[in-house]
Amino acid sequence: MFKPRFPTPDTPVLTAHTPAAPPTDSSPVPASVPAPAGLVARLPRSTGAAVALAAGGVAGALALASIAVSLLLAVAVTAVALSVSGLVVLFLVRTLRDEINHH
Repeated sequence: MFKPRFPTPDTPVLTAHTPAAPPTDSSPVPASVPAPAGLVARLPRSTGAAVALAAGGVAGALALASIAVSLLLAVAVTAVALSVSGLVVLFLVRTLRDEINHH
């Protein structure tokens, strides 16, 4: 009589597909030119890439330097706070000792 109809999804249903075969390169590779290896292969090949690499290095060095300076500043502020609180405690102990000895 009545057949139930299920709602259709809003997004398309993905089906499995077979990937295309990679293209084959039939051109011969000259044997006289060796492929660059190691660090030489990673060097930038244009002026813009070299400038970007240098700017990234400078930015990284500045970031590390700012972190180091902030850590040193935090250590210095902590040392000053501890020395001031130590002096206050020393003053209070001497005052209390003088009060006990005079009475």
